[in-house]
Amino acid sequence: MSSDARINNDPGFILHTYPFKETSVVAEVFSRSHGRVGLIARGARRPTSALRGLMQPFTPLLLSWFGKSELKTLHAAEWQGGLIAPQGRALMCGFYLNELLLRLLARGDAHEKLYDRYADTLEQLANEAGGTDFERATYFERILRGFEKNLLSEIGYGATFDAEADSGAPIEPGVRYVFQPERGALRDTGQPGCPVSGQTLIDLAAGRFERPATLVEAKGLMRTLINHTLGAKPLYTRQLLRELTELNPPNPIYPS
Repeated sequence: MSSDARINNDPGFILHTYPFKETSVVAEVFSRSHGRVGLIARGARRPTSALRGLMQPFTPLLLSWFGKSELKTLHAAEWQGGLIAPQGRALMCGFYLNELLLRLLARGDAHEKLYDRYADTLEQLANEAGGTDFERATYFERILRGFEKNLLSEIGYGATFDAEADSGAPIEPGVRYVFQPERGALRDTGQPGCPVSGQTLIDLAAGRFERPATLVEAKGLMRTLINHTLGAKPLYTRQLLRELTELNPPNPIYPS
């Protein structure tokens, strides 16, 4: 496919927008077939623009664009419907997912399975479970930990959670380990790394987050792995949710 090919009706979501010139918008989008793409929506800030109401996160769209440069030109967007946008704390979790995708995905790399997982995750966030504050908080955390693990795997960080890094021996549930991003799980003999139980590593490998202790330790481990991948610049939404938690202690939820 040539760089100036016209793309028609690719499913996608807006991750982030910012103003461009007097009336236009640059939209960073996550499309199913083309991954992360930067699009200029010309005239989208005009009151009469058909694009104005569509340049919003968490709105399933069919996007069409063309162009040779890194920033393509959006020439059509159509609302697909079928998804309720998350609200409240679920909305902040959605912005956290968007920031992860913006920071970790390279432009132009397709991740169709990750796209489908993202759409499913938004639906889970929007369909927030009832119950106590603690039950709702753990509901969000299970969703976020699963997405983080999937995202890291998709971008090439295929961490092995169910075998020791040096020997390849199976992880034992009753043993304490440390996890080093560059190596993996090592038996805890005082060396640096993220401390974690064998049972948590086994649960992570299987994608199980029901055990409360697993949720707590998985949060620390995912934070370690994501920080290692991102480098020094912190995630804005992570800090914002941490501040919201400090202001409202009964809702102990913030992403990794």
